[in-house]
Amino acid sequence: MSDSQRSAPLLEVRGLKKHFPVRKGLLSRVVGQVKAVDGLDFTLERGQTLSLVGESGCGKTTAGRTMLRLLEPTAGQVLYRADPTSEAVDLFNLPKKEMRALRPDLQIIFQDPYASLNPRITVGNAIAEPLLVHKIATGSEVEDRVAALLKRVGLRPDVANRFPHEFSGGQRQRVGIARALALSPKLIVCDEAVSALDVSIQAQVINLLKDLQDELGISYLFIAHDLSVVKYISDALAVMYLGRIVESGSADQIFNDPQHPYTRALLSAIPHADPKKRRQRIPLTGEIPSPIHPPSGCHFHTRCSLAEDRCRRDWPENVALGDGHQAACHLVQGASVTGA
Repeated sequence: MSDSQRSAPLLEVRGLKKHFPVRKGLLSRVVGQVKAVDGLDFTLERGQTLSLVGESGCGKTTAGRTMLRLLEPTAGQVLYRADPTSEAVDLFNLPKKEMRALRPDLQIIFQDPYASLNPRITVGNAIAEPLLVHKIATGSEVEDRVAALLKRVGLRPDVANRFPHEFSGGQRQRVGIARALALSPKLIVCDEAVSALDVSIQAQVINLLKDLQDELGISYLFIAHDLSVVKYISDALAVMYLGRIVESGSADQIFNDPQHPYTRALLSAIPHADPKKRRQRIPLTGEIPSPIHPPSGCHFHTRCSLAEDRCRRDWPENVALGDGHQAACHLVQGASVTGA
């Protein structure tokens, strides 16, 4: 195996866009587009966690669901390699039959652990369903695998006959994790997987996800707005604002040396564990602009205290800061410019 094959990433996202049409009038004519995701580029390495972070409404969830083709994309590529030696396939160009064959590799954990479970079927049946649909197991083997999955996520196997309303929020999310694990995936999109849980339960679920990653080598795309959680689980980060990535890099680079004003503002809002230590809060004034009519130039300029005329006029290109760290800001000084 060549060095390039060994280092081949699991997933490469190139120019990902998802626009939703805005319709008006009796004839439902399209009068505009909601640019929920407007050109994302990122790479997810094998066995690592990449976190997409940003304020609510920035397009994180839409990006994750479009990447898995739960929403059909407007443009872009998602290049997936099942293993380092295989050729990359563009998920967006696969026929439905071939995409269905890849579904076991690509799973998702939803934000609301109650809404994502059918209240009319037991959790055991919910976990067993993907096994049956993809013909992974039959008969008594299904029950054995469901029991093993429940045990793996910290639940007793005898709860398989219970319904979702009989569980706490944290327990329901563990059921969601068990269901995602049922098909032995290589990638799991964690869509705000802990945001609806109490802080103590969040820690338990995060530790569970990390243990599963160490044991099974799963890659995570972790979508979140709580940066204190993200810091603990992430290998790499991509900071989104209004459908675009404004800064990306390793977790250490983003937390220790943030370059984009928006990233700095987000990090300044993280509460400090020591009450004697205080961060200087960087307030963000105003509302997030409409994705139907985003501002010209840098989309963040309407809320940035450092904005200059060129920020209002021109979209900043990604400035390479070294070791994979990039920021899309006119005010950042880096080694080279890598393109918009």
